[in-house]
Amino acid sequence: MGAGDTQVIRIDTIWLATAPMDMRAGVDSALARVVCVFGAAHPHTAYLFANARANRLKILVHDGIGFWLAARRLHQGKFIWPSGAEP
Repeated sequence: MGAGDTQVIRIDTIWLATAPMDMRAGVDSALARVVCVFGAAHPHTAYLFANARANRLKILVHDGIGFWLAARRLHQGKFIWPSGAEP
């Protein structure tokens, strides 16, 4: 890489979980849930989970080498899920 080159985590596909997840879950627990539902975690794919109140999110990303887990918490309001899906 030369000066000024940047690298980003490539995400080609995002899967939205319809069942709520315990936000105490770490990488291993989130990955176990993905494997249970999808059979495997696929490279360059993100898996998005919310808690039952829909005020917290976790996203598990397989970057092709390893996994990243990020969390977001709202102090007011809640995340809006697509109609027909519940967090």
